Amino acid sequence: MAWNEPGNNGDGNDPWGGGRKGGDKGPPDIDEVIKNLTKKFNNLFERSGSGGSGSSGSPPVSGKMSGGLIAGLAVVVVVIWGFMGFYIVNEAERGVVLRFGRIMDAVVGPGLHWNPAIVDVVSLINVSELNAKTYDNRAMLTTDENIIDIIVTVQYLIQDPVSYVIAVENPELSLDNASESAIRHVVGGNFMDQILTTGRDQVAIDVHERLQSYMDIYNTGMFIQQVNVVDAQPPEAVRSAFDDVIVAREEEEQVQNEAAQYSNQIIPVARGNAQRQIEQANAYRQEVIAKAEGDASRFNQLLTEYAKAPEVTRQRLYIDSLQDVMTASSKIMIDVEGGNNLLYLPLDKIMEQNTLPTGGNRPSTIREWQDLANELAPYLPGPSTNAAVDRARINRGGRP
Repeated sequence: MAWNEPGNNGDGNDPWGGGRKGGDKGPPDIDEVIKNLTKKFNNLFERSGSGGSGSSGSPPVSGKMSGGLIAGLAVVVVVIWGFMGFYIVNEAERGVVLRFGRIMDAVVGPGLHWNPAIVDVVSLINVSELNAKTYDNRAMLTTDENIIDIIVTVQYLIQDPVSYVIAVENPELSLDNASESAIRHVVGGNFMDQILTTGRDQVAIDVHERLQSYMDIYNTGMFIQQVNVVDAQPPEAVRSAFDDVIVAREEEEQVQNEAAQYSNQIIPVARGNAQRQIEQANAYRQEVIAKAEGDASRFNQLLTEYAKAPEVTRQRLYIDSLQDVMTASSKIMIDVEGGNNLLYLPLDKIMEQNTLPTGGNRPSTIREWQDLANELAPYLPGPSTNAAVDRARINRGGRP
């Protein structure tokens, strides 16, 4: 029969029954087992060597066993402490090590490093990230005793991680206070219309310079990269009136720009016309002077010739003058001998009706002269005893 089968046939096979032979004791009670284990754990932390003075019935714990357990625990603690000292510094970060509150000489660069935990405190600072903060400053007083609301954005880098860690207890709070102070100082030194219209860039430059000087004085290790004036508005109560002023100023600037543009278009043209007239006047002056000098020289030459042969020179001058007059005229008046009337020849009409072969205003060949004489013959008077047109002479080309 198995030990766990029910019943007891006097064999004493039931392990939990009281039918054991020889009066053997059964297994200890659960409460007694827990009590013994508790005593053993308490004895581990007592002084070793004496075996402990536990309650009656508890076995003593030797000093050798207690020392080994403590050594094992110490080894585990040391291993955990050693692993706690490893850390990784990223490429964009730098590490600042404080040993019992004292700064170490070198800044920890990127890579895997180890420092004793608890003894050293390592602060990892990102020196490549561009940080930005926005400050919404309300009720800023200007030089002309007006109030404006201005929003400024500050972008900065951490340039010196050591100063950033140890110089100031809270660098971010110092930046906030310094930014507000710089903005108030710059706004208080400018007029409201300058800040709201054309002076925003200068306000940003002034705030940048003053804020950087504050950061250098505090030795925070921060470098102010850029300051931007995002918005600047007057208080809500006067905003509509000031908007009207801005619109009027913009319209004025637009009219001025249009006038300047028109001026830039007109002035070069006027200067060109003036220069052209000056050049024309200079050319006319030179022409008149040259003509006058030529006439004077010609007169002197004629005077010399007139002194030599007055009659011949007088006739030549008369013929030249008549030729000049008749050449410029398109009409011919013929005084017919033996009559009291003048014969009018409309040469301009004749030339329009009969186009010359060469297309010019004067015949160029003998044949053309002959054709012209034949065309003029019907308009001439008949032959007379004293004066007649010698057609044969005309046909010979005017030769006697």
